[in-house]
Amino acid sequence: MSKVAIVTGSAGGLGKGIAERLCKDGFSVVLHDINEAVLNETAAEFEKNNLSVISVKGDVSKREDQFNLVQEAVDKFGHLDVFVNNAGVEAVSPFLEITEEQLNKLFHINVNGVVFGTQAAATQFIKQGTKGKIINACSIAGHESYEMLGTYSATKHAVKSVTHAAAKELAQHKITVNAYCPGVAKTKMWDRIDEEMVKQSDDLKPGEAFAQFSADIALKRYQTPEDVANLVSFLASDDADYITGQAIITDGGLVYR
Repeated sequence: MSKVAIVTGSAGGLGKGIAERLCKDGFSVVLHDINEAVLNETAAEFEKNNLSVISVKGDVSKREDQFNLVQEAVDKFGHLDVFVNNAGVEAVSPFLEITEEQLNKLFHINVNGVVFGTQAAATQFIKQGTKGKIINACSIAGHESYEMLGTYSATKHAVKSVTHAAAKELAQHKITVNAYCPGVAKTKMWDRIDEEMVKQSDDLKPGEAFAQFSADIALKRYQTPEDVANLVSFLASDDADYITGQAIITDGGLVYR
């Protein structure tokens, strides 16, 4: 019987890379996203490559949707082994221009979504009476706060805190809770960050903000989805059974903690 994993926000970007790696590791994977059109495209691509997947549309900021997501996985595959809280959004703005709307949106998705996903997955693991792994998307912005990314950094610091708290409480059930902390990757999210930073600056040209962040990476290249997926693959494996409550940086040498 194959292991089963859920990856939220997996229609594209890092989430898609993580889902693909877990499929290649032998998992049956539940693809999930709020963007149904892109989600269906990704599911069709995976199925064409003979990967064991189903797709579920949902909004991670809604607790009911997260519990429904777990139920859909169990209805299809019979059980759950790994839940990856990958879905997240960013916002770029000067600190003095942070709005109530921005705060609410990012905390609802990035923090509430992780809390609700963790609750849904842990409830299922306890019901099954099995060990389980919860893996959260943090960021280097969960270790270091960045200018123009004040709200995003705050949410990722919160994810790190939630990871620590959940790990302590759920250890008694043999449930591990960890986080992966990506750095600078050439994703659509980073394209949006670069675009907004250019708008806020008189000096930057398109691509320069991304180039500036990338220039300080010790390994001298930006991150790929495979780099992040490699870490998540390990955290999802039996080899990581004795690791919990950690927020592990995978950034090529940019932030050192």
